[in-house]
Amino acid sequence: MTGIKTTGEKKLMLFSGRAHPELAEEVAHQLGVGLVPTKAFDFANGEIYVRFQESARGADCFLIQSHTAPINKWIMEQLIMLDALKRASARSVTVILPFYGYARQDKKHRGREPISARLVADLMKTAGADRVLTVDLHTDQIQGFFDGPVDHLFALPILADYVGAKVDRSKLTVVSPDAGRVRVADRWCDRLDAPLAIVHKRRDKDVPNQVSVHEVVGNVEGRVCVLVDDMIDTGGTICAAADALFAHGAEDVIVTATHGVLSGPAADRLKNSKVSEFVFTDTLPTPGELEIDKITVLSIAPTIARAVREVFEDGSVTSLFEEQG
Repeated sequence: MTGIKTTGEKKLMLFSGRAHPELAEEVAHQLGVGLVPTKAFDFANGEIYVRFQESARGADCFLIQSHTAPINKWIMEQLIMLDALKRASARSVTVILPFYGYARQDKKHRGREPISARLVADLMKTAGADRVLTVDLHTDQIQGFFDGPVDHLFALPILADYVGAKVDRSKLTVVSPDAGRVRVADRWCDRLDAPLAIVHKRRDKDVPNQVSVHEVVGNVEGRVCVLVDDMIDTGGTICAAADALFAHGAEDVIVTATHGVLSGPAADRLKNSKVSEFVFTDTLPTPGELEIDKITVLSIAPTIARAVREVFEDGSVTSLFEEQG
């Protein structure tokens, strides 16, 4: 006989960066594990230091970090943590990206532009990631940027079931804020058995970078409209779309999005909007100035925890997709 046999059991370890500790703690609670104690701090010049206070040798490691502001700092911290796990002889490392940074830069619109979403995937792979687990990518093609397994989770069931339980479904219309979101909106329609409408943006060719007209395709008069999007950043597009729906006779408008980026003027725009409710998941922390009555934040932690358990137990993450679809 050659070689040595061992009887050791698999070990799951959950690690978190400093970007969104509340979500990491909730995922850990759902899994019934503790977060691995980690020493992390910034040097005076901004360099990041990380050291894990438990051995990761031979463990299946899951590293969660949401790419929130300051986004470049948290991506760099995750890369450093990946390198530390790789050098600590982890058996495998799965990076959990509730919000994938640079996802909007997924293709070249003009010459001499980067494809930054691909660069992020390359960096994760080079730093030591064996697998990526993420939620509602800006475009599905990003899954092909990573050279390894990618588990793409969806927040649609959480958001749609919340909205469906609140409103009279006979009066509900699902609305896509632009042509790019029609496919997602169509899945909402299937789940809620509701009709579809689309807000079409037309630009004045003589006025650059400004939407001049919002055309509404579909019947929204007297309807409760739910605008569905993957993320809301400054809030300009979604609030303008909501105004167009009200102008076309909508009775009420609810906005849902997986990722509440909510940067810059978003706080004022959301507060001053006629939208009755904005519904997000907690893939990103909600800024303190936006803790207002019309904002609802739903937990994505149970979905992430179930996917982590399936990956660890060599189960089927696809089964989660089938349940959610």
